[in-house]
Amino acid sequence: MHAPDAPGRAARAAVTHSEEETFRLAASLARAFSGREVVLLMGELGAGKTVFARGLAAGLDVRETTSVCSPSYCLVNVYQGRVPVFHIDLYRLQGEAEIRDLGWEDYLGEGVVIVEWAEKLPFVLDGIRVTITAGSDNERRVEISG
Repeated sequence: MHAPDAPGRAARAAVTHSEEETFRLAASLARAFSGREVVLLMGELGAGKTVFARGLAAGLDVRETTSVCSPSYCLVNVYQGRVPVFHIDLYRLQGEAEIRDLGWEDYLGEGVVIVEWAEKLPFVLDGIRVTITAGSDNERRVEISG
């Protein structure tokens, strides 16, 4: 694990004006993935993390992106695209022990790992950090680094 803000890491920001634009931004990002990335999604409830995750899945050739949903209750959803996609949600987990006991570390290097509510991680994890901030109407500010 490395610090997420290591020198030389590119950062960019975009403003989207609809769910479709947020979806397309994520899909575009994922098309360049090698298949071993970790994407750390952060933002308030309703910010658009799951829409972004759905777009990432589309960019990774998951066929039924409508089945991509927040795994808040089952904690991990697995989708098959050109590589496996492991979609993890930390929203309902309380404390470091529950997060560590999830066993999600086993997925690292086995496909693309998408972590919603990554701000709850009690340790530093190297990955692509995506912070989504809701604006007025459907506007979203999406900051991507790593």
